Amino acid sequence: MKPMTVVWTAAATAATAAAGAVATDPNAGWYRRLRKPDWQPPAIAFPVVWTALYADIAVSSAVALDTSDAPDTPARTTRRREIAAYRGALAANLILNASWSWLFWRGRRPWLAAAECAVLTASSADLVRRTYKLNRSAGTALAPYAVWCGFATALSAAIAKLNPRTAAR
Repeated sequence: MKPMTVVWTAAATAATAAAGAVATDPNAGWYRRLRKPDWQPPAIAFPVVWTALYADIAVSSAVALDTSDAPDTPARTTRRREIAAYRGALAANLILNASWSWLFWRGRRPWLAAAECAVLTASSADLVRRTYKLNRSAGTALAPYAVWCGFATALSAAIAKLNPRTAAR
């Protein structure tokens, strides 16, 4: 893994985390009044899990991006295209990642946030697939991110369903 690659992926994930954090306020009265499912994890779980996942995204993506060092062959040309597509998929995924916080916390639109989170989950699964194609170990390491996004989709939808007036806003 090249230092500049991990600097780039770490900066991108840190910017994503910061953008989401600016919008997030778990102490807001609005959020405290929402009904939540019994299976929602305790509040401390979210920053712990997301910190680990952002580190995972940064490292796994850096490893995947740096797997293109092969001799100049047609396969290398294909790999370069895959790397370029990977960068775009990663950027789109990180934008979707930060957007959820803005839709849920600032927009107070749980159903819209749940729908967006479903798109994020699909994007995360695609990112895992792309990562795995470039580097199997990195793809396997990134899999928990897609799983957590699926869980977040279910949780967002459950909150929206339990709060129809807020969700219909």
